[in-house]
Amino acid sequence: MRTHRLRLPDESATLALGAALWPGLPVTGCVYLSGDLGAGKTTLVRGLLRAAGHKGAVRSPTYTLIEPYTLAGRQLFHLDLYRLGDPEELEFIGLRKLLGQGVLLVEWPAQGYGVLPPPDWVIELAADGPARQATFTVSNGAMQLAEVIEQLSETLS
Repeated sequence: MRTHRLRLPDESATLALGAALWPGLPVTGCVYLSGDLGAGKTTLVRGLLRAAGHKGAVRSPTYTLIEPYTLAGRQLFHLDLYRLGDPEELEFIGLRKLLGQGVLLVEWPAQGYGVLPPPDWVIELAADGPARQATFTVSNGAMQLAEVIEQLSETLS
């Protein structure tokens, strides 16, 4: 496991981070997105989906729990588990069928503890006024993600 930190001065930097992550995103896997309400989790996903070619709106799937996307021949599943009452509810909404089909981008992963697969990447966002602090913990693809973070850090400096 490796940890990296990156300061994001504004919303456009959070969108840029999401866009920069797209090329290095595994074909299948799980990315945990943690942080308080308003920390920028959905903004980061929006940047990633736009880089993948999505033209429509990107909202947090707070009530639907899962929003599927097929982009560039790949499957992405944006999950928001904030309102999940019990992790077992993930079984009822078909999580098991999604595993291995694409990448799960999971907001509020603690709500799915014990049912969600382990993460390949964990991205924690913390608000600092208009800026954000992004902390990455990586178990798979560490070198590729480290290079993305380094390049983006130079761009934002």
